Amino acid sequence: MRPVSSPVKRLALVSGIEVLQPPSLQRAAEVERVRAARPDALVVAAYGLILPQALLEAGRHGALNIHASLLPRWRGAAPIQRALLAGDSETGISIMQMDAGLDTGPVLKQARTPIREDDDAASLHDRLAGLGAELIVEALAEVESSRAVALPQPKLGITYARKIDKRETRIDWTRPAAELERAVRAFRPAPGAATLAGGVELKIWRVRVVEGRRLAPGEVTDGLVVGCGEGALEILELQRAGGRRLGASDFLRGHPLPAGARLE
Repeated sequence: MRPVSSPVKRLALVSGIEVLQPPSLQRAAEVERVRAARPDALVVAAYGLILPQALLEAGRHGALNIHASLLPRWRGAAPIQRALLAGDSETGISIMQMDAGLDTGPVLKQARTPIREDDDAASLHDRLAGLGAELIVEALAEVESSRAVALPQPKLGITYARKIDKRETRIDWTRPAAELERAVRAFRPAPGAATLAGGVELKIWRVRVVEGRRLAPGEVTDGLVVGCGEGALEILELQRAGGRRLGASDFLRGHPLPAGARLE
């Protein structure tokens, strides 16, 4: 229950490399500290702050971004979750030359990976992180040797991966079961898909689509099979507010749902 440094910071400290962690990049002094290091290039990965133009130009090769999508699809803050929610069959990594726009710069390299039926945001993140690490090393070598070719992004196929809003994580049982199953995976491990049972919040961690069942949206039967707008979902793992994550059978032993119960 205390802050832990990232692997990058731990390695830097052990190696005697200065670590800068400015809470903002709006002060000229913070930008100047980076410029004073005379970097060949900046590498940016899921940084969360907008880089001012002076910082984008601090390195003689500019700034390269490791972006977790196949640009121009899913520009923005949550490309992994949006790809899962949309039911995309594949995603990947784009090494992009940063400019003043939101993920609009030319692309130096891309690598693809299929999205598996059991992928969630955590597994996809980890696979893309490994892919991105390999790709940025290749891209930096090509930039340094003047072999890199930066191609403008296509004008067609642009989509935006807006930040996940907590309201989106509330399960709308009038939606199709297949869509909700993707949402559960997209919001796992955080912030978690949620519903209400008798006014009590439940986090839904694992589900599977049940074919051939016709139930009213939110209607619960056969343990934890829940009706959806199209089809039904069987809840396999869930968590009551303040409780532990439990399999469905263990949960029902401690919190039985009455006949005709409905999830809100």
